[in-house]
This record gives sequence, C-alpha cells and structure tokens, in this order.
Amino acid sequence: MNLSFFDQFTSPCLLGIPLVLLATLFPALLLPTPNNRWITTRLATLQLWLPHLITKQLMMPLNKAGHKWALILTSLMTLLLTINLLGLLPYTFTPTTQLSMNMALAFPLWLATLLTGLRNQPSMSLGHLLPEGTPTLLIPALIMIETTSLLIRPLALGVRLTANLTAGHLLIQLISTATTALLPIMPTISILTTLILLLLTILEVAVAMIQAYVFVLLLSLYLQENI
Repeated sequence: MNLSFFDQFTSPCLLGIPLVLLATLFPALLLPTPNNRWITTRLATLQLWLPHLITKQLMMPLNKAGHKWALILTSLMTLLLTINLLGLLPYTFTPTTQLSMNMALAFPLWLATLLTGLRNQPSMSLGHLLPEGTPTLLIPALIMIETTSLLIRPLALGVRLTANLTAGHLLIQLISTATTALLPIMPTISILTTLILLLLTILEVAVAMIQAYVFVLLLSLYLQENI
C-alpha cells in the first residue's frame, strides 16, 4: 500500500523506453509559435503577456550586464511553470518531482553564474567568502563555512523544488484515497474530505507557480552577486 503511493513518481515507459523526455518537452507545444503577424488571437496575446511579465520581474534587480540572461531565465521559468501545472492533471507525470532533473537544471546554471563572477570580477567574487572586519582567528572557519554555503546552493535549489512538489502530490493522493474509502462508510465525512481536497488542489496550483518562480528568482539573485 505504501509503495503504491510512490508509483506516480516513477518514469512511465513504453516498450521499455522511458517517456520522461517526452513529458519534459511536451509543454513546449503549448507555447505560441512565431508567425508574420504581431498579434493573432487573444490567446496568443495572453501567452505573450505572461513571458513579458516574468522577464520584467526577473530583470528588475539586475544591471544591464545581467540582461543577457533574460532569455535563459524566462525560458526556464516558463518551462518549470508549465511542467508543474500540467503535472497536477490526473494520469500525468511530473518530471520536476525527480531530483535528478532538478539538479540537472540547477547545477549548470549555478556554475555558470559562479564562473561569470570569477571571470569578470574575481576579487569581489572571492571577497564574498570572507566578510570585512573578520577577526584573524575566525578567518579559516569562516572561509570553510562560506565555501560550504556556496557549494550547497544548487543542492538546495533542487531539493526545495523536489520536496515541495512531491509533498503536494502525496497529500493529494492520500486525501483522495481517504475520500474514496470513506464514501460508502461515512458519506458526510467523505464530502468534508472532498472540500479539503479541493482547497488543497488550489493550494498546490499556487505552490507549483511559486516554486517555479522561487527557483528562477534565486538563480537571478546568484547572478546579481556575480555581475
């Protein structure tokens, strides 16, 4: 019984071929495709308004040097947002519940921001490891602590996204299972549980959007430190 709760997190396969890549790339089909006209339909207008809003919010704290990352960060935000929201539909697979995928997104981008800072302003980037005015006896310990906190950033990004989405999916499945089991025995309690399930689903929609935004926002803050 406990193992069945985690079956939703296993990658689906067809003829022995994992379909996780298809599940990752499918949201791209929902995005508008460019054509010769600026605005075609109201739906396309709405779809173009959302990336514009995301780009504006992410680029506000960055200087002009950081605006080169606008396409990468906006594309990542759109990808995570669509994957997280589509994963809430029944009989779907959410690739962002896999720690391996989230780490594959977090580690290269974090490393790129770190290398950008070391290339453009090495003294200032290394200066973050040692706060100004630190006593001499505390210098080795503080350098080790700051280095550890720096290296743990991509792990924190991946684990945060994985843990929040996994917990939400498990709660939805547990409450829906309880609702189905209580329906023939205690219909009144089953109806109350259904209301709780509805509220939890709304909460999970918000969590899916917030976690995608937090993931990209933290990357933009790491970039801000290094440019």
